[in-house]
Amino acid sequence: MMDPSGTETPCIACKDFTFEDKKNTQESLSVSIPEVLDPQYGMYVWPCAVVLAQYLWTQREELRHKTVLELGAGVSLPGVVAARCGAKVILSDNAKTPLCLENCRRSCEANSLHDVGVLGITWGEVSPDLVLLPKLDIILGSDVFYEPQDFEDVLLTVVFLLRKNPRAQFWTTYQERSADWSIEALLHRWNLNCVDIQLETFDADKAELAGSTLPGNKSILMMIITLKTEDVGL
Repeated sequence: MMDPSGTETPCIACKDFTFEDKKNTQESLSVSIPEVLDPQYGMYVWPCAVVLAQYLWTQREELRHKTVLELGAGVSLPGVVAARCGAKVILSDNAKTPLCLENCRRSCEANSLHDVGVLGITWGEVSPDLVLLPKLDIILGSDVFYEPQDFEDVLLTVVFLLRKNPRAQFWTTYQERSADWSIEALLHRWNLNCVDIQLETFDADKAELAGSTLPGNKSILMMIITLKTEDVGL
């Protein structure tokens, strides 16, 4: 599709997600996420994002007034949910892929979020934008452990942020794609603590979530990663 200036515009369709509280049927949250349908861009909501967003919804009381950074945000479902739950949110994606950053902004616009920052952060690189981030409480990452060659760069960025914010936590969801792919050795190398959060504890152990068929039957893990106690300075 061409706009009047002759440049190609992406084909976009919105996908809606509704998060509900089983204990309080009157409490729910609906968000709308624009997906870029052009396969050249491939900006979709992935199963890990829905699982992480479900966890955020169940932690909405804790999120209120917290400062949250989403890494590799893409279409930003977790970050949008965090912002709608009252967190101060910063979205980030690869500084070298402006289309991804535009997707972050598009998702904010679709949900009337006008005070969410969008930054280009390239994993493994200590950029001025990374250094100048405000104090963080929570770092988010859905499916950021996708390509094994990126695992260490992702954790380098996370470690930098956790050392700068020793009491912060990294909440991440990870889809098991191969038994040979693991971050365990990297967690040990960088002296990080990892706690697995069982999906059934936040009603995410289902083939359908938030009114969608995601995550389907994918095998998703939810983890909270922190600095080991001796590095926090308790």
